[in-house]
Amino acid sequence: LAAAGYGLLGGLLGSVLMVFIGLTLSGSGLIYLWPVAILLMLINARFLCFAYAGGLLALTNLLFGFPELNIAQVLALVAVLHMVESMLILASGHLGAVPAYFKTPGGRVVGGFTLQRFWPIPIVALAVVGPAAVQQGVSMPDWWPLLKPEVSGNPADLVYTLIPVVAGLGYGDLAVSRRPGEKSRLSALFLGVYSLTLLLLAVLAQYHRPFALLAALFSPLGHEMVIYIGKRVEFQRSPLFVPPVRGVGVLDVVPDTPAWRAGIRSGDVVLSLNRWPVNSRAELEMLLPAAGMPVEVEFLHGPQQVFHRTVAFPGPAGRPFGLLAVPSGNEEEVMDLSTAGPLGRWWMELGRRFRGRNSP
Repeated sequence: LAAAGYGLLGGLLGSVLMVFIGLTLSGSGLIYLWPVAILLMLINARFLCFAYAGGLLALTNLLFGFPELNIAQVLALVAVLHMVESMLILASGHLGAVPAYFKTPGGRVVGGFTLQRFWPIPIVALAVVGPAAVQQGVSMPDWWPLLKPEVSGNPADLVYTLIPVVAGLGYGDLAVSRRPGEKSRLSALFLGVYSLTLLLLAVLAQYHRPFALLAALFSPLGHEMVIYIGKRVEFQRSPLFVPPVRGVGVLDVVPDTPAWRAGIRSGDVVLSLNRWPVNSRAELEMLLPAAGMPVEVEFLHGPQQVFHRTVAFPGPAGRPFGLLAVPSGNEEEVMDLSTAGPLGRWWMELGRRFRGRNSP
């Protein structure tokens, strides 16, 4: 329900932006976007994004004249969708973050969160009816539309109508050195800058042909840069959820469990159970079944606040304690971050075999 509510707001924002710049679905070649995006997804799942399909279609149009499409309209649509996505990420990208263990580029296992969101977006889009005289309607200012439709006739004499369109926007990210809220805000900033830049280039491409090539290149390459910068700034900082010097670090806590009722939250450090010190996940798991009822928990909240809380713990036959500890650093089961599709995996396997044959 929350995703649907945010999706409605995103659809309203997207509709206003599309009408404001005059982005239409008539004669722009948008029909090619989905087939190309699905084909690209077979290489890598992240290529399902229209930034790649739109840029590729624009480049083939500029180089070979096929397919017929309005480059400015297609890339403006990509920009508007990403602008809406950036606002949705800012508002709700951190909600529903799932704790997991990851392996950093250096091979270290750390704790963090996966951010996965999907929003259904109902959008009202423009379509050109044709040159006609109407008795009722809304007169637009002389500067409108910023993007001229790819249809015959004088743009000033064209009649537009509004049609409903349902779209979907998705967001996937990792929070390792930042809290999910901080990470989603940073991602929204990067994506917002990308979408504004692409929209400006798309509008300029309508009036100055050289900007069409620049916009076509920026659509996929700029999106890749957003992903690269996001990962780089995330893994350059020290990870948050690593084993502390003393005690057991807390990655996440399940709501309405003994640990939650004791006041333990993500980022805290459990120091003892029933006055027995704990310094590893193994010690924590060993002491919990023997704890019985009640359980006295000593934990560190923040840099200096130490709390002692007593909560009822049903034991191994009842509900779990509800605490997920940070990894010790040598776990073998970690989340697979690969997004390669079937064709991408086949190509990588082919490369490994080729290198194996040519190795001394």
